[in-house]
Amino acid sequence: MFAVLGKQLKLMRERAGLNQREFGQLVGYGPDQISAMERGVRTPRPEFLRRADEILGANGMFIAVIPEVEEAMTRARTRHPEWYRGYAVLEAQAVSLHDYSTMGVLGLLQTEDYARAVFTQRHPPLDEETIEKRVADRLSRQQIFEQWPPPEFSFVIEQAVLERPIGGPQVHRGQLQQLLRLGRMRNVQLQIMPTGRENHPSLGGSFTLLIPKGKEQVAYMEIQGYPKLISDREQVRVLAARYGIIRAQALNPYESLDLIEKMLEEQ
Repeated sequence: MFAVLGKQLKLMRERAGLNQREFGQLVGYGPDQISAMERGVRTPRPEFLRRADEILGANGMFIAVIPEVEEAMTRARTRHPEWYRGYAVLEAQAVSLHDYSTMGVLGLLQTEDYARAVFTQRHPPLDEETIEKRVADRLSRQQIFEQWPPPEFSFVIEQAVLERPIGGPQVHRGQLQQLLRLGRMRNVQLQIMPTGRENHPSLGGSFTLLIPKGKEQVAYMEIQGYPKLISDREQVRVLAARYGIIRAQALNPYESLDLIEKMLEEQ
């Protein structure tokens, strides 16, 4: 169903004389998200279909499929690897999510090209089918940014992560642009931890804190592909306190976006 819908969307966009970036700006999506929907690997949300119908002059064609889309979304089962599914369910239910990244851009923030580069470079290698499936799954998680009411997000990224050109110059540039776009959302606070900081409260690696709707805060981390979901209150409290110190030592959101813009200008 979504493959056919994606082809119709692409046809109508091209008839309107819009490229993916131009169309994305009109509907509030990035070009990677538009590409994913046109290829049928990302589920278009009802509000997007309504907006697309109006902009592309589809005369109700996209609106007519909204009930089927909503039904398919209700039936949909997560496609994530089994070891990840417990966290993926909690993430989808999150009313707040806070992450500290030390080695790479968080999957929730990745562009399609960056995600594909990450999975392609993995060792031992993954087959092409698995790579494409993992990329599609990763992009599907980003629908959390479109929820209403929107969850609260904060992200602290080590400066070295943004300086590492995973996938090459063009992929790197696209990823920086994606971070700028997300960092400007009203419910997102994005900060960079400068490499030159002499003091650092957490050299133990990346971690995520989230609060699923109606539940207590939990923490999640991965080390060399080994996941750990933490629900013990004391352990979560320690990580939350550590995250607060990390945010205090990082550049503030305005300074962080300015630094990303400067990195783009210097490319």
